[in-house]
Amino acid sequence: MEPTTTVRDQILDHAITLMMLRGYNGFSYRDLSGLVGVKTSSIHYYFPSKDDLVLEAVNQYSSGILAALGSIDASLRADQKLSKYTKLFGRTLGEGDQICLCGMLAADIEALPDNVRAAVQAFFKANESWLAKMLAQGAKEGTLNVNGKPEHVARTLYAAYQGSVLASRLFRTKARLEEVETSWKLSK
Repeated sequence: MEPTTTVRDQILDHAITLMMLRGYNGFSYRDLSGLVGVKTSSIHYYFPSKDDLVLEAVNQYSSGILAALGSIDASLRADQKLSKYTKLFGRTLGEGDQICLCGMLAADIEALPDNVRAAVQAFFKANESWLAKMLAQGAKEGTLNVNGKPEHVARTLYAAYQGSVLASRLFRTKARLEEVETSWKLSK
């Protein structure tokens, strides 16, 4: 028997999806009330302000993504880990119309309160840190093309992933995302 989804969980899930589609300013509590089937006052009960809702959405999204990164088998070669990371990033695209929640919010950074901005920055840093470790491993193994310090290359690679989901959305193809992965792998 599957656990029932609470109203709070439904609000968060829909808020995450709407932000991945439209950004921070692209949805309202009225939109959420229609999707969840509750009054806006009920949403305010769980999340007194939009900033509260967005912060919780970022935290939930970040926890899910970081848990998925943590579940990647540490014994894999770095190029295999990179493939799993690419697939994880690809799931973000949904039907090709969404981008990473934190990538979308980064575009809206000036509209975000400081605590949400800090949560988005922490998400970026956590991904870059994971990528740096994976790149260092790949350089050592000779499975990935790493020219420079892994920390610097990780920021470039992460920026490439974020940019690729924008282009994938624009052109409605995941090929842009897949090209990022293949450009870092060494041919065997």
